[in-house]
Amino acid sequence: MGEQVYIRLRHKIKIPKEKKLLLKDIAFITANNHWRKLLENTFIYQVKKDDKNIVVLDIYSVIQILGNQHPNLEFQSIGPNQTIAYIDVSPKKPRLFIVGFIWLLLFIGSGMAIMNFHYDVSMQEVQQHLHYLLTGKSNPYPLWLQIPYSIGLGLGMILFFNHVFKKRINEEPSPLEVEIHKYQQELDNYVILHENQMSKNDDYD
Repeated sequence: MGEQVYIRLRHKIKIPKEKKLLLKDIAFITANNHWRKLLENTFIYQVKKDDKNIVVLDIYSVIQILGNQHPNLEFQSIGPNQTIAYIDVSPKKPRLFIVGFIWLLLFIGSGMAIMNFHYDVSMQEVQQHLHYLLTGKSNPYPLWLQIPYSIGLGLGMILFFNHVFKKRINEEPSPLEVEIHKYQQELDNYVILHENQMSKNDDYD
């Protein structure tokens, strides 16, 4: 039995175009210093132009490459079985017109949603009735209730999303961040299944 080498693939990495991927780029290695330094510089994959923007590397292929080069070592995998490499694409500068149009669309849409909700639940009538119960007088515009309610609505949205612009209020993730995380996990699972190089080679569907 050869010397044990433990390999833990990174879950995902970001790489430049047409990069030569070495083992140290995609994995953590546990071995003695001699073997670790030697293995870290092992060539694993050359990113090609037709790879588009995602490459998935499987632990089986990695161990196969290492085993062919170092048959005297025994490789053990711990952690993820695939590394998702996102090829870095230079971001385009956002156009002011498009950003403004999207912002206006979202602003109007969210405003309409809030107003329609309040209309459906007859919020104005509820506030008028509450004013009558507390004061004994009728008032079509109980501003002393409506103004604090409007301010509280905005503050409640800030607390719900746990952000003031880019600043986080506390370390607890917001519901939106949790949903984005769940979506990203499902997206990663899809990518692993359909973009894996081994799956492509085996015509796996």
